[in-house]
Amino acid sequence: MRAAGYVPRWLIVPAVVGLLFLLVPLTALIARVQWATLWSDVTSAAALSALGLSLGTGAVATVLCAIVGIPLALVIARSPGRTAALLRALVTVPLVLPPMVGGVALLYLFGRNGWFGALGLPFTTPAVVLAQVFVALPFLVLAVEGSLRSTGVEFERAAASLGASRATILRRITLPLAAPGIVAGIVLCFARAIGEFGATALFAGNRPGVTQTMPLAIYTAFNGAGVSQGTAVALSLLLLITAVAVLLLVRGWRPGVGR
Repeated sequence: MRAAGYVPRWLIVPAVVGLLFLLVPLTALIARVQWATLWSDVTSAAALSALGLSLGTGAVATVLCAIVGIPLALVIARSPGRTAALLRALVTVPLVLPPMVGGVALLYLFGRNGWFGALGLPFTTPAVVLAQVFVALPFLVLAVEGSLRSTGVEFERAAASLGASRATILRRITLPLAAPGIVAGIVLCFARAIGEFGATALFAGNRPGVTQTMPLAIYTAFNGAGVSQGTAVALSLLLLITAVAVLLLVRGWRPGVGR
């Protein structure tokens, strides 16, 4: 059992204030939910359209992130110190950039006058997926890379000394040992993808049934258009529940966490 440690009592007050600052707005959101009409709000045509689009594009984006993100995480984890630090910093850039900047970058890359403008991607459903991949990929890479680093390379070296090929080592040793981090990264990636707003708004637009995901539907409702505010609050509650479920699932997959 982990020791409680020693915290000065006077720090409790600002700590409580910080916790309340995070929890009270969410409590206010929950208080505005119209429970009597919650089911009808969530199952309205506009809500189902936004929900289905968010889940579908989020799932595709997560698969794409896993395909390129797990190899990238492995390369970073097994690179020398300075190379790994540089790659890790590059992967982290989308995390610290405002999402709108990501949308502008994608628009200049795939827009009409961009490098790949001939593809005609802006303001289409694939554009939603690309925006989600851009903002969610770092979550998966960093989670998997941290898990790979924590497992070390001793087992891999032992397997190599016994004649195992690199592919066998990857399949039988590296990936199974990193499984908790991979699961955590995939879950975090999916949650970030379905919650993406800024890059999607700029690069994909806000067309109902085509590019209007749940965050965009919520934003539109509070600007007097699209779904009703009751539906927007219900969708906000769904996103909140998803976030809590993601945190609980990730915590359950972290090795060594006390229960």
